[in-house]
Formats: sequence, C-alpha cells, structure tokens
Amino acid sequence: MTNRDRIGLTWISFFSYALTGAVVIVTGMVLENIADYFQLPVAQMSNTFTFLNAGILVAVFLNAWLMEIIPLKRQLIFGFVLMVLAVLGLMTSHNLSVFSLCMFVLGVVSGITMSIGTFLITHLYEGRQRGSRLLFTDSFFSMAGTIFPIIAAAILARSLPWYWVYACIGVIYLAIFVLALCFEFPVLGKKAPNQPQGEKEKWGLGVLLLAIAALCYILGQLGFIGWVPLYATKTMGMDISQAGGLVGNFWTSYMIGMWAFSAILRFFDPQRILTVLALMATALMFWFVSATDASLLKWIMIALGFFSSAIYTTIITLGSLQTKVSSPKLVNFILTCGTVGTMLTFVVTGPIVEKGGAHAALLTANGLYAVVFVMCLLLGFVSRHKLPGHMSAH
Repeated sequence: MTNRDRIGLTWISFFSYALTGAVVIVTGMVLENIADYFQLPVAQMSNTFTFLNAGILVAVFLNAWLMEIIPLKRQLIFGFVLMVLAVLGLMTSHNLSVFSLCMFVLGVVSGITMSIGTFLITHLYEGRQRGSRLLFTDSFFSMAGTIFPIIAAAILARSLPWYWVYACIGVIYLAIFVLALCFEFPVLGKKAPNQPQGEKEKWGLGVLLLAIAALCYILGQLGFIGWVPLYATKTMGMDISQAGGLVGNFWTSYMIGMWAFSAILRFFDPQRILTVLALMATALMFWFVSATDASLLKWIMIALGFFSSAIYTTIITLGSLQTKVSSPKLVNFILTCGTVGTMLTFVVTGPIVEKGGAHAALLTANGLYAVVFVMCLLLGFVSRHKLPGHMSAH
C-alpha cells in the first residue's frame, strides 16, 4: 500500500461518512415539502423514511460477506450507478411506491459506502492511530449534518423542488466515484496476502459486550435527542426555538468533541477512556433528566455532546482490535448492531412516550447509557486489544 493510496482511501472514508450524514439528517428538513408533494399528512409520510433506515441496515449487514466476494472498487462504482438511478427516480416520478424504493436504494448506497469507509480506516491504521482516525472520519457525518440542512434551507427558500437537495447529496458520491477510480484498494477474502488460510478467527466475549454497547448507545442517543424538544417545551416551558437550540448545541459540541478526542485518544488506552466517557455521559444525562432549572439545560447539553462524541467510534475501534487482522465481518457486525439501534429508536420510545410522556423516554435513554457503561467496565476484564499483535501504539 503506497502512501498516495492510503491518503486517497482515507478521503473516500471521509466522504462516505459525509454521504450517510447528509442522507439521514436532511430528512427533517424536507419532510413537510415531500408530504405536500404527495398530498399526505406528515406523520404518514415519515413512515416511508423507514425504507431509508432499512436500506442502510440491509447493506451494512450483507456487506460483511460481500466485501470478501465483490472487490471494494467495484462496489463503489456499482453504488454510483445506483445513486444516479435513485436521484433520477426521485426527480421524475410522482409515485409513492417509486419514492419508497428510491429511499431504500439511497439507504443501501449509504450503508455500502459507510461500511467500506469504516473498514478502510480500520485496515489502513493501527492501534491508537486507528481510534483517532475513526473519530475524525465520523466527524464528517456531523459536518454534513451541519452543512446540508443549510443547503436544503437555501434550496427550499428559493422555491426549488425538494429533490434538488438529493441531487446535491449525489455530488458527494461523485467525489467518492472519482477517487475510487484513481486509487488501489486492499484485496480481501481468500486472495488477501496477510490472512492465514484455513484459520478461523476467534472473536471472544469482548465482541459481544461491544455489540451490546453499540446497540444501547445508538438507541439511547437517538431516543434522547428525538424527545428532548417535546420534553423541553411541554415539561420545562421552553419555546420551540429554544428547544431546537438544545439539539443544535448537542451536535455542535459533538463535532468539536470528535476533533478534540481524535488528538487526545492517541495518548490513552481506548478501553479506559471509553469507560470514563460512558460514565460521564450517563451522569450528565441523569443531571439533564432530573434538572428543574431550564437555564441549566443548554450547558448540560453542550457537555453531554462533548463527552458522548468519542463513544461510538471507540466501540468500533476496540471491536476491530479484538483480532490480530482487522476483519470486515467483525467491524460490520458491530456497525450492524448500532444500525439496529437506529431502526428501533421510535419502535421502542414511541409506546413509552404514549404511556409515560417524554420524560419517561429520556429516563429510558439514561438507563441505556448506564448499560453502555457497565459493558465498557466488563470489557476491561476480557478485551484482547492489549495482546501482542493486536495493538501497536502509533
């Protein structure tokens, strides 16, 4: 692997996270316009976006095997063709079934690129450098989540059709496509040079603990963020712009936290820092849920965003360090568990809100963060990341 290829593939990873962030986060911005376009109530229209999440989940799950069968470059070229077809479908069709299919295809394309992007970083970098690179890569998800709502707002303010937002997102994939043609990818599967033939990799108990942590973390985080605005307006007496500001504070602080921890992580053991961050995030969320002074919520949210930022990527990093050679199946297994958390967000929290209100949903999210802390603590006894050959302190 030449240094030129390493830099090129790292940029593909950055753009793959930006693509998924853009696709997932613009949903809230364009939802009302799409509902008007199809003349459906917003609540009914929001259900069709489940196809997007389902596409991401299917792609991440299947790509654990497909990566070893279909070369990565070919997958990205195929993904570009799918992306073009999906955007053209959104632009030319006025049919709800075609819209749902296009959303599913967009999900599949995002899932494929994100799983390839994650694997490339875990394959190209080792030890502590791997953790800091993954964090920096993940910050592109948040960056797209900051930039694309602004682009979407500008498009909608000029009374342009909503599907131009997805055409703009397609430009990110154009960059991935061009880069994919210019660089050499690692060879996986039976032809891989560093994979001992006939030897079955043993994952160990640490992988199970990390998988549970990934699912509970994403489910807890999205469940919390999803119901904070309702809790802030109905229980804490804030207006809607203040409530939205809380969510904005969280994501801005989250992005800054990722940049900070991508530097900090190089100097600490990933399992120890993960346990401390999970404990801090659980305590801050409990403070938020039990605070009676609304003026404190903004500051708790900023701290929570900062300390939460490194948790998910450190879980993936530690997962990749449980075997000597970072395995696409293992990395994708943990990614899949996190994506299941995304899928379950409203399935789990919806009924809780119906029965006990938004406060009950936030308490549930806090409980899920506590589970993450316990899993990280237990991991300290079984993790293999310190074994010879599993980690080199770059």
